[in-house]
Amino acid sequence: MKIEQIYTGCLAQGAYYIESNGEVAIIDPLREVQPYIDKANDAGAKIKYIFETHFHADFVSGHVTLSEKTGAPIIYGPDANPDFEAIIAKDAQEFKLGEITFVVLHTPGHTMESTTYLLGDKDGKDHALFTGDTLFLGDVGRPDLAQKSASMTQEQLAETLYDSLRNKIMPLADDITVYPAHGAGSACGKNMMKETVDTLGNQKKMNYALRADMTKEEFVKEVTDGLLPPPAYFPMNVKLNKEGYKDIDEIMAKGRSALSPEAFEAAANETGAVMLDIRHQGEFAEGHIPGSIFIGLDGGFAPWVGDLIKDVQQPILLIGNEDRIEEAITRLSRVGFDNTLGYLEGGFETWKNAGKLIDTVKSITAEEFKTDLERNTDAPVFDVRKPGEFQAEHVEKAQHTALSELNEHLSEYPENKEFYIHCAGGYRSMIAASILKSRGIHNLIDVKGGYKAIKEAGIKVTNYVCPSTQK
Repeated sequence: MKIEQIYTGCLAQGAYYIESNGEVAIIDPLREVQPYIDKANDAGAKIKYIFETHFHADFVSGHVTLSEKTGAPIIYGPDANPDFEAIIAKDAQEFKLGEITFVVLHTPGHTMESTTYLLGDKDGKDHALFTGDTLFLGDVGRPDLAQKSASMTQEQLAETLYDSLRNKIMPLADDITVYPAHGAGSACGKNMMKETVDTLGNQKKMNYALRADMTKEEFVKEVTDGLLPPPAYFPMNVKLNKEGYKDIDEIMAKGRSALSPEAFEAAANETGAVMLDIRHQGEFAEGHIPGSIFIGLDGGFAPWVGDLIKDVQQPILLIGNEDRIEEAITRLSRVGFDNTLGYLEGGFETWKNAGKLIDTVKSITAEEFKTDLERNTDAPVFDVRKPGEFQAEHVEKAQHTALSELNEHLSEYPENKEFYIHCAGGYRSMIAASILKSRGIHNLIDVKGGYKAIKEAGIKVTNYVCPSTQK
């Protein structure tokens, strides 16, 4: 028996390749499926099953394409109702894979079709549990994403999840290995551990949601407390996972269209495409196409695109180094953004060399920021980090305008005087700067290195409040 976790850091997502005696099962595959096929071929094995733990909201799964390419059936748990052919398994139904066996455990609560798969070895001993978004390491799946489709409140879904955990998962042996669908950084939970594999016994000790003496009322309160609004693109991803989608090869072919500066400009004007600059934030600050939006590949690229652009049908034009364009198209497609029209051939330099208009972002060091604050103690400062980061500690007198909600805060930014903007390390504040500038707000100054550099420079900040004490 071979179990391989294929973890994608930018999505904090774990897919799984399980092989036994020449047969393979794939659990929650990513959209680009060729690596799974190649892995099976290299092992002289055949993909027999594609297991889906639920209709994912944060990424587009590769289940439909993988089934088309291999003939392997897609398997969901009870209550799933996809628009394509699939096996809708019954609770406790078994699926043989070589010498091992998967048992379906219907565990509703995160969504009503949420299912975990219990893997038994050749001797019949329970070995591993693939928990999807039902059980994470240190947390459980948020119960607010399926309210509309399930016609239930988040509290009712949380109650359902409580029962699933206690009736189906907690009675299992402590030595079982837990393989979740996500790790720290995913928007599908709130308190996930940085580790991606653990024993069930350790989770019973460490995970707040698995306390043996926890009442259902306590569970509901703790699981629903502090949930941030889900990213706007989540419902569209559920729709794609449930109804089907285009083959990624089609998406890649269209997105790889190289456009001259003139053709790029014409495409932007004619289609209303978002000009998405995927370079490093420092490069964007030094020079960029006016009106373009910065979301760099070397950060939480795809989730931020989903959270800020929102509409997966939005046409996109890419600006970046040509050797990373394919990566960008792939990562966009993972979250359902399939309408990449092409990219600027030769990158920003060709735009600049063509004599086109360029823009810059004024950016200063934390030491320069400190000097400015000493001269003007009332200088407007805007912190675009998450609420929990800001509440824990921030620059004195700073205002909080979280990046994910920036458009709701535009009226708070001064129109006629300079202001400062920062995040934790410089990535998110440059995204914010690009959005503000695209809205005609140019009188901003970005602080390089963000809050980390600000603290190191000795700028006065509020007293630290431990996030665990925040309510």
